[in-house]
Amino acid sequence: MSLLYIYRLRAAIRFVIAIKVFEQRGIVMTAGTDTQYITDTQYITDTQYIADTLGMTHIRNITLTLEYDGSAFHGWQSQVNALAVQDAVAGAIARLTDEKNVKLTGASRTDAGVHALGQVANFHTSSNIPADKFSFALNTILPEGVSVIDSRQAPFDFHARYSALGKKYIYRIINRRHPSAVLKDRAWHVPLELDVELMAAAASKLVGEHDFRTFMAAGSPVRSTVRNIWDVSVAQNAAALNCSGDEILVSISGNGFLYNMVRIIIGTLVSIGHRRMPVSRIDDMLSLSLQRKDAGQTAPPHGLYLAEVYYA
Repeated sequence: MSLLYIYRLRAAIRFVIAIKVFEQRGIVMTAGTDTQYITDTQYITDTQYIADTLGMTHIRNITLTLEYDGSAFHGWQSQVNALAVQDAVAGAIARLTDEKNVKLTGASRTDAGVHALGQVANFHTSSNIPADKFSFALNTILPEGVSVIDSRQAPFDFHARYSALGKKYIYRIINRRHPSAVLKDRAWHVPLELDVELMAAAASKLVGEHDFRTFMAAGSPVRSTVRNIWDVSVAQNAAALNCSGDEILVSISGNGFLYNMVRIIIGTLVSIGHRRMPVSRIDDMLSLSLQRKDAGQTAPPHGLYLAEVYYA
């Protein structure tokens, strides 16, 4: 019996033991999908445990900060019949490291058409590539529409989604009669004039901890609909490409957001800006005396940007 055979046998035994430990701890292993964990704490504990059990002490946790054009992809989350950002980046990592089944976790599962200026993702790897060089290497093989603007090593238990304390979104509106050829897929064209002061007054009422269930898309299963909004601003913007000042920027940050919450808020603010709803409609929505149908429309995805993810 060769030493190589003995080494492989010992490695296989250690792997089986680790999987049994996973099963005993209640982890559900599903082929072809991310491992599902009962609790966030258990996810961190068991990920570290299996690495230790297999003797994989050289495994590192790499975080990426990503910028992407949402119109080029069908959202962040991996899909079978369409190209998602997660698939594009994970595929590039696999190609670069020669590692199969790369598990890439994003801080936010942005919808199709939604852009990102600061999406954060992480993955574990045994590659020897320096952490800060992943950005340069990945950008040489990633498809158009996505770029890694930063890469670094993180603590082993860092999780892009579960470690996040909050997020910031920006929504862009072109408020003029004619659409923009340059910003066609990057801002919502609203031809009728908006009252920015009314929109700002309504937006200020959203700040604080509230039950935002009336600003959530129907049929979204969540444990709690209470969220804490830290800041909301509505401002006219005279950017370099839009010096006439007909772009309106809405910025909103908080500890979490329900499904389509930001886009429903934007649709409601636009209705208020058109004087189709009173500013007090926000109070009624937050008091739960009204329903989702009483809010504004869901704003289109192409005006929305994930701007930043906050961590400790």
